[in-house]
Amino acid sequence: MNQTEAALAERSALAREIAREAGLQALAFFADRAELAVDTKRNAQDAVTMADRQVELLLRERIRARFPDDGLFGEEFGVEAGRSGFVWVMDPIDGTSPFIFGLDSWCVSIAVTQNDRPAIGTIYVPVADEMFVAERGGGASLNGAPLRLGDAATVQNGLVGIGASHRVEPGLVARFVERLLSRGGIFIRNGSGALMLAYVAAGRLAAYWEPHMNAWDCLAGLLIVEEAGGWIHDPREWSSLEAGGLVVAGAAGTRWDMLELAELTERLPA
Repeated sequence: MNQTEAALAERSALAREIAREAGLQALAFFADRAELAVDTKRNAQDAVTMADRQVELLLRERIRARFPDDGLFGEEFGVEAGRSGFVWVMDPIDGTSPFIFGLDSWCVSIAVTQNDRPAIGTIYVPVADEMFVAERGGGASLNGAPLRLGDAATVQNGLVGIGASHRVEPGLVARFVERLLSRGGIFIRNGSGALMLAYVAAGRLAAYWEPHMNAWDCLAGLLIVEEAGGWIHDPREWSSLEAGGLVVAGAAGTRWDMLELAELTERLPA
């Protein structure tokens, strides 16, 4: 194992360790959520709780203690520059609205980028005790069992996850849904984009689309899908990591349909 591989292995081990620790802390808040104060950010649907903030503070503390030269980029406390070339991109609770309302569809999402490219992806689902993990070039797994997507899933025979937010024009989402239904597909939305990407990697969803996601919501999930043998719209095509952008991902058999539905037809072979 060379020096770079060792550095990645150490960070991957820490990502799994702190994702579980953070998830258990979030689960304690979830069990007592009636006591949580809920604030809003841009609008009433963009909620944040003390749990989000405390869990991200825990993640940052654990990372700084082990890798003080690494950068940090999280939903609640923004960017802290580093010097190592590694950046931890984290969402302490992806799916805050389901979390607040007592639904199970939330998770802890942690990615580590190396020179701006995702190298490690970890998604922990505390309610189900499921740990999705990927390392670039090393494959993906769920609770230690390898994940490998086949080519049988299509838009027509599987479920397509969709995401939406007030950052995008409502008609854009409505038009995608209309095109999907017209093509014989059906959709699901559970309130956590990271979790739905993990479900794509596990073969529970055939594909996922969201017109704009922030990096902390999707980088881990995109790498897990890619390493499970799926395809993704590469986030390097965003204007910047900080800006976020379009997310499309799926099993191999969904690619042409999803590219057309997402109006990315210039990517299709002639």
